[in-house]
Parts: sequence; structure tokens; C-alpha cells
Amino acid sequence: MRKLLEVLIMITGGALFGFGLSFSGMVSPEVVLKFLNLQDFGLMLVMGGAVMVTVIFYQLAPRLLKHPLLAKQFETRITLVDKKLLVGSAIFGIGWGICGVCPGPAIAGLGIGNFDLLWALLGMFVGAYLQGYLSNESAKD
Repeated sequence: MRKLLEVLIMITGGALFGFGLSFSGMVSPEVVLKFLNLQDFGLMLVMGGAVMVTVIFYQLAPRLLKHPLLAKQFETRITLVDKKLLVGSAIFGIGWGICGVCPGPAIAGLGIGNFDLLWALLGMFVGAYLQGYLSNESAKD
């Protein structure tokens, strides 16, 4: 029963996320590219609102809830800002600028029938595979 509840919560969260991306226009590469070319700032409001909700939730949830909905305790992950993170972020940003979508909106865009986004997703999967492969190779050295 617990597993079913977890799946339902994840599906609901994913559906809400996808609906929000679709409703805001983030699933349309043309809208995103207009934003990146500083021609339309509507997405800045969407992203700003999302950041505010996230910051508030991340600050309040551990104080108001005994534990997260799907875990035993809240955890803090410390990420080291190093060369790999900076290079990966730059590659991600360049890819986003070229195709006009990042992974979440690309998947949500498939849900509204924008199948051209399959090319962007293919590129993301190839990039993720190469990153994993190259990380394993460098770990062997």
C-alpha cells in the first residue's frame, strides 16, 4: 500500500510539473529562445516564481514537517563547485540555448504532441551517456 501511495504522489507531482511547464509556455522552444534573446521576459516571471516557492518550501518544510512525504528524514547535499560542475553547466546552458528546451520541458512537450523535441531528448541522452562513460574511464586511471 505504501508503494502505491508513493507512485501516486510521484505521478501527481510529475503531472503538476508538466502542466505548469505547458501552461507557462516553457515547452515551446520558440518561447524559450525569445526569452534567451531578451525579447520576451514572461519566462523570467515564471522562473522567479518557481525559485521563490522552492526557497520558501526548502526553508519551511523541515521546520513544519517531521519528515518528507517519501523519505524518513530531510537530507542536505553539499555540492562541490569544481571544474567538472562548471564545464557541465556550460555545456547544459549551450545545449539549452541551441535547442530552446531543457529536459523537463522537453518531456512535457512530448505530452502536448511536440515530437520535434525527440531530437533534443536524444541529444540529452547521448550527452548523459557520454558523461557517464567518460567519468567511468577517468575513474579507472
